[in-house]
Amino acid sequence: MSDSISLAEICISASSKAWEGEGEILATGIGLIPRIAAGLAKLTHNPDLMMTDGETYLISEPVPMGKRDTTHDQVEGYMSYSRVFENLWGGKRHAMVTPTQIDSFGQTNISAIGDYNSPKVQLLGVRGFPGNFINHKNSIFIPSHSLKTFIKGNVDMVSGMGYQNKELSNGKFEIKLVVSNLGVFDFNGKNNNLQLLSLHPGVSVDDVVKNTGFNVMIKSDELTPMPSEEELIFIREVLDPQGIRNSIFGE
Repeated sequence: MSDSISLAEICISASSKAWEGEGEILATGIGLIPRIAAGLAKLTHNPDLMMTDGETYLISEPVPMGKRDTTHDQVEGYMSYSRVFENLWGGKRHAMVTPTQIDSFGQTNISAIGDYNSPKVQLLGVRGFPGNFINHKNSIFIPSHSLKTFIKGNVDMVSGMGYQNKELSNGKFEIKLVVSNLGVFDFNGKNNNLQLLSLHPGVSVDDVVKNTGFNVMIKSDELTPMPSEEELIFIREVLDPQGIRNSIFGE
């Protein structure tokens, strides 16, 4: 089984570590890889994670991606919008998100590309980013690590705050982990600089440097740990038996 581990599976395993040791908080994986990663975290190193079915229910076991028989969902209770916000405002939530832009301060953008008054591309708007980044920790997944995403200078529109303004938060602001198609990072370098923790197979430090629009500290150039046999079973047979994860990188 382990002879044909995909990049998606490596990213899922690495992303799941964002919730390691966090206990009973609400895990929100926004997007396919983060969603599967949150489920993997609950099935392996953090069974106390709170998780929804993506709609209105709190569940005791992660639900698989794609079409499913919802009668098999292990429902623990109703998770209304207001209950989600109770966790959010209290700092009892950790989301993994995929911004369109991120800069050296950790500021994120999902709103617009270009001048805000006349953008080249109109995106989602800020959505929940302002409140999320002020009130609880977040992690980030980037499927295409490039100069268009890890940009030089400031993001075009600040949707989520960065480290230079962390004193404006309620003390919960943190970007715990950044996982991309090139490697694993965090913002725990000197002065909260982005730093490299590991490289995915076939990726070099030069690949990271030339695809990042600001300085990256190199804490480690070791290989990203491969998913364990247990993790692969959970990913392939429980969380994503239809193989939808393979669409992310065209595998």
